[in-house]
Amino acid sequence: MYYFIGIKGTGMASLAIMLHDLGYEVCGSDQEKHFFTEDELVKRGIQIYPFNEDNIKESYTVIIGNAFLEDFPEVVRARKLCKCYRYHEFLGELMKDYRTVTVSGSHGKTTTTTLAKTVLSHFAKTGYLIGDGEGYLDRDCEYLCVEADEFRRHFLSYHPEYAIINNIEIDHVDYFKDEQDYFDSYQEFVHNVREVVFYYGDDEWCRKLQFTTPAFSFGLTKGNDYYADNVVTDSTSSSFDLMFRGEKLHHYDIPFVGDHLLIDILGVLSLSYYLHLDQDKVEEALHTYKGPKRRYVIEEYKDTIFIDDYAHHPTEVKVTIEASRRRYPDRKIVAIFKPHRASRVKYFAEQFRDALLLADEIYLLDFTSIDDKQDGTDIDISYLAERTPGSHILSEDEEGAKLLAQYRGACLVFMSSKDIYNIAQKVKEYL
Repeated sequence: MYYFIGIKGTGMASLAIMLHDLGYEVCGSDQEKHFFTEDELVKRGIQIYPFNEDNIKESYTVIIGNAFLEDFPEVVRARKLCKCYRYHEFLGELMKDYRTVTVSGSHGKTTTTTLAKTVLSHFAKTGYLIGDGEGYLDRDCEYLCVEADEFRRHFLSYHPEYAIINNIEIDHVDYFKDEQDYFDSYQEFVHNVREVVFYYGDDEWCRKLQFTTPAFSFGLTKGNDYYADNVVTDSTSSSFDLMFRGEKLHHYDIPFVGDHLLIDILGVLSLSYYLHLDQDKVEEALHTYKGPKRRYVIEEYKDTIFIDDYAHHPTEVKVTIEASRRRYPDRKIVAIFKPHRASRVKYFAEQFRDALLLADEIYLLDFTSIDDKQDGTDIDISYLAERTPGSHILSEDEEGAKLLAQYRGACLVFMSSKDIYNIAQKVKEYL
């Protein structure tokens, strides 16, 4: 039996699903409130218990989620009784049986991993672990596509054949000392890659990486190995030529809009060319792409637009609001933001302010996650509200939902890596 401490975590839920589908017995524990990742677990009949150290049995193999420190009661008991792995340790072992593609970077990992598995699945059986609670694995899979998170250097447990690096912009400031320390983790990681690295060459930190395997840059400018040329976009689609060192490789017409998505796609296209995949078939695959959960999901409810996004870093907040403004230029843009980790808010307060001020109205929700203040940063949401002119602190209750429901006809942009979608549902009930 595999027992997951924190089974509703995005990566943990995905891994639990994969092990279940491989035929193993799986169960786990977590908080009792609903989290979007649990739906697939429930569908498979995977038992989810409330946290209790008595859940742990001597016969279990225990996988410990990143949010849980060594003094957490279930972790203490598991260390005494069971064979234990941290999430990233177990995943690193699992990868060894497949041709693994990892996707790293401060932003865009989930989208790019989903794009990679979508393309590769059209050519071979492909497993995947995506940070939206979805996973798939079969013993016959040839490829395995995985998000490789730099959190506390955990991706150093991975030794993939292929790696895509989207960007390097400091995050997890409770752990990394500074930008150089953050960069050094990526530098160490690329030495783990067995065959080839594809990196975003328009990123100044990515350009500083030194490689021991072949490496190719991709981006939107001609200085890269792979780049997009003759880009034309409208409100629903883009077309461009993929170039390799000045030579046109293929023309694409795809149903995607936005530079951030185009950059993600270029990383996957670079890999597909390296693997000599038929590009007409690759283009067909891109047309079947279904975005991951909680990554700019749009719903029109009554006459109001609801956008749900995982944005939790100021760059992501900025991109999400800008995309909403571009897509809905005639609607009021209302930003509703629930941060994750007090240290991130304190470090990036000015950047969060600047990003949020791109919206017409700003509402802020307080921290509620188990790991928000683990590093000892003792602030609440008023710290950001005081630094963001015109912002309002919103309660996650009926009164808060009723207040947001007054913006009927607007574009409500809900942004958080946590459970902000619960209040969005309450707003719909008032509408």
